[in-house]
Amino acid sequence: MKQLIVIVGPTASGKTAKAIELAKQYSTEIVSADSRQIYTELTIGTAKPSVEQLAEIPHHFINFISIAENYNAGRFEIDALALIEKLFAKHDILVMTGGSGLYINAVLQGFDDLPEENQTIRKQLRNQYELNGISFLQQLLLEKDADYYQKIDLQNPQRLMRALEVCLATGTPYSTFLQNRKGKNARNFSTKVIGINMDRAQLYNRIEQRVDEMIKLGLLDEVKSVLKYKHHNALQTVGYKEMIRFLDGNISLEEVIELIKKNTRNYAKRQLTWFRKMENVEWI
Repeated sequence: MKQLIVIVGPTASGKTAKAIELAKQYSTEIVSADSRQIYTELTIGTAKPSVEQLAEIPHHFINFISIAENYNAGRFEIDALALIEKLFAKHDILVMTGGSGLYINAVLQGFDDLPEENQTIRKQLRNQYELNGISFLQQLLLEKDADYYQKIDLQNPQRLMRALEVCLATGTPYSTFLQNRKGKNARNFSTKVIGINMDRAQLYNRIEQRVDEMIKLGLLDEVKSVLKYKHHNALQTVGYKEMIRFLDGNISLEEVIELIKKNTRNYAKRQLTWFRKMENVEWI
């Protein structure tokens, strides 16, 4: 079976270098799973691979679209899976790396096709639960979806209410959606996920050095060049949003630099929390 090697970890931990090392070892290509490096106009603040690194190994989804376009993890799932299938025609192994957990999950697991929450029905179910207890929810689920009744934790009211909410809102058993999702999200390749971690002080030092380098390379000018898109979701990103505050006159440049470093450290913590919840990660 074809194999996708996935390298995850916090920002500034060395994912790009490790991905290139592995891609060279297996004479293969790299699929980027970074929700910001995908934009052509965002280079310095997203810490894209250098021109030299991009020349060493073919990279995909770097400079993929303009910031003027709307893009999300759902579209990435479709585009990435199509590309991966094409690349596996000539490679047995591919390497994927990036710091965007949602983009990684899009490729590894896909997204549920479940309907969005229906607050009206949920409120009604909660009222019935508070009035009649969990046995009411259990009995109603048995009537609406006997298959899921056999599998669910019948002592978990939240799961019972979510399943019933779908049943009542759509007129379709909850278990039907799960069966459809399982078929839709099946992958015809195996995966090996490698997580990169390092001493917290060392990571923070690398983050501070990276931010200082971004400032020297011209992060401020890069933000100025895309300022008309400042309300775009892509610019609600560490490095860009702080610089926008500076350009709006709300903060000094010295304060901005320290704020970017602080917010990048916090972002790295959130990344680690996300990736540690993933299953079957081999940490190095």
